[in-house]
Amino acid sequence: MTGTAYSVSDVMSQTVVAVGRDAPFKEIVRTMEQWKVSAMPVLEGEGRVVGVVSEADLLPKEEFRDEEQSLSQQRRRLLDVAKAGATTAGELMSTPAVTVHPDATLAQAARIMAVRHVKRLPVVDGIGMLQGIVSRADLLKVFLRSDEEIEDEVRRTVVSCLFPGFSHGVHVSVQEGVVTLRGHIRDTSLISVAVRLAHAVEGVVDVEPQLTGESTEPGGPPAHGS
Repeated sequence: MTGTAYSVSDVMSQTVVAVGRDAPFKEIVRTMEQWKVSAMPVLEGEGRVVGVVSEADLLPKEEFRDEEQSLSQQRRRLLDVAKAGATTAGELMSTPAVTVHPDATLAQAARIMAVRHVKRLPVVDGIGMLQGIVSRADLLKVFLRSDEEIEDEVRRTVVSCLFPGFSHGVHVSVQEGVVTLRGHIRDTSLISVAVRLAHAVEGVVDVEPQLTGESTEPGGPPAHGS
């Protein structure tokens, strides 16, 4: 993975545990146990995602075995009652599936997960065909980038672009993902821009600006605004 524009395709898993919509209840449970997953895409045809079946979809089968549960409680949870009697993935699944496209940014995927309260997203193409799956853990992979890789990218994409011909006056260091920018620049209004751009580099945890508007040359021209 290179560059700042990381997408879901960079971190997703291409090997996906999935079931067909006719998969029976016990097969779903066995598959989840075998592969240690808590949710799976439900497919039809040649691999089009039509829903997702999760442990939460299966639990009503056990919950509503309790004959002591009142009728009023069951009426308040008609969906769970229906799922308690379901026997196949197609009957149990949550649909439409919450999915994401391979070219979505990691930030977009993270927002979908947060808003829709899901831990993983099937990755589909433009016609809904399964391409992979991305989890919360996958989105955190960018923070495994080395400090050296982040440092090099900040130099190339932030310092060299913002301060052409004067980038020698700005020193970049990275420790555990925290970027420190030290040195002297001619235009202090660019400090906030540099911080924002450095934050946008994938894998950056935080940015500490230690930049001043002083000239790097003894007796050189004063900084703007002095």
